[in-house]
Amino acid sequence: MSKKAYWIVRVEVTDMDAYKNYAANNGPAFAKYGARFLVRGGPFENPEGGAKSRNVVIEFPDYEKAVACFHSPEYQHAVSFRKGAALADIVIIEGYDGPQPA
Repeated sequence: MSKKAYWIVRVEVTDMDAYKNYAANNGPAFAKYGARFLVRGGPFENPEGGAKSRNVVIEFPDYEKAVACFHSPEYQHAVSFRKGAALADIVIIEGYDGPQPA
């Protein structure tokens, strides 16, 4: 069984109206690759290190789909609306299913 994968995204929105166009256009790519939002904005605390105003965690069925979604024409179309409207840090990472602290 494949391990799930995640996008860990931190965003500083600089133009909310333009950013809304990005959000309105990213759905087709996320649906195509089986994405599921685990975190989508919301209140947060940043006890250490730097922060941006918006945090998102998106779950994918596996690492390959997470990477393919980012590079897909559907997602890159949505990204064209985000350019100039937000600064984003995106990490695509494979999940962990090993031992946990006892």
